[in-house]
Amino acid sequence: MRPQNYLNNKDILKEIHKSKTAYCYFSKPEYADYDIILSSVDDIPASLLPTTEVIVDAAGNEKTVVNPPAAQAARAKRLTVAAQDAALLEGKKLKADEVGISHEDIKVTDLVFRITSWGHIPEAPPSAPKVVKGKKSKAIVIDEDADIVMTEYDEEIPDIAPPTAAVKYVKLNFPPFLHYKLREDGDLEVVGKSHWKGDLITGEFNRDHGKITNKLALMYMKLCERYATRSNWRGYTYNDEMRAQALLQLAHIGLQFDESKSANPFAYYTAAITNSFTRVLNIEKKNQNIRDDILEMNNLTPSYSRQNSGVGDYGHGADE
Repeated sequence: MRPQNYLNNKDILKEIHKSKTAYCYFSKPEYADYDIILSSVDDIPASLLPTTEVIVDAAGNEKTVVNPPAAQAARAKRLTVAAQDAALLEGKKLKADEVGISHEDIKVTDLVFRITSWGHIPEAPPSAPKVVKGKKSKAIVIDEDADIVMTEYDEEIPDIAPPTAAVKYVKLNFPPFLHYKLREDGDLEVVGKSHWKGDLITGEFNRDHGKITNKLALMYMKLCERYATRSNWRGYTYNDEMRAQALLQLAHIGLQFDESKSANPFAYYTAAITNSFTRVLNIEKKNQNIRDDILEMNNLTPSYSRQNSGVGDYGHGADE
């Protein structure tokens, strides 16, 4: 029987992109689809120029290969994949050569660049420290921008702020960006903003008006469900707690996947689920050890795990 591929990176990336665009505004709907991700607008000219690469074959001979401009090549690849998917829906399976989309046919003015930018994100308001009564030397800093109540099972949500930033920005669910497009006169024009609601000029910053797609939410649930059925996890009585915490963690960090660094969100999500399962396991083991210690201190029988572990007066390692 042929194995069933219930999830793949291509579908996950598509839903991540749709979910992120729900938090954005674009002057035209077609500008939501970017062609290349760059770290700065200064990198745009270099992405429009061909590059040379020296390749050494098995015999040791060097050969100079001219690569097409990265931006045009990325758009040609995206349009080719889209054409292949459209043909597949009609029952036709086309190769890339049969689609006939080349980087030479791509106009520079048609390209859309995604640039990571924090310029349109407001700074976080300063949080005043609160002194606990009876402890004059200690203070607890309350983050007014944190709207998530953390429990002992939850992992610390990673900070996505730029590491070299001198200011602290408000917390976001994914790194902010701008979409740029070249005009006919050669100047760059902003055609889209993340975490934005309303017109590009008269609009305002908003991080709560969007949501992930229903399909991406179902993918989260399917990933947690399938991972919980693995042989090394399914036997625990608190398997439901593991799965619930993993699902909560995916809801927190699911959109933080960086498409510019990797095209494998499946591995990113699986690593997050593994960490959540392991964290719950360690906390439950710690609580169980405390409970068993209390039972032994009161001359009561601890759990079977303690009895078979060889610790204390129980198990195979007990003193006779």
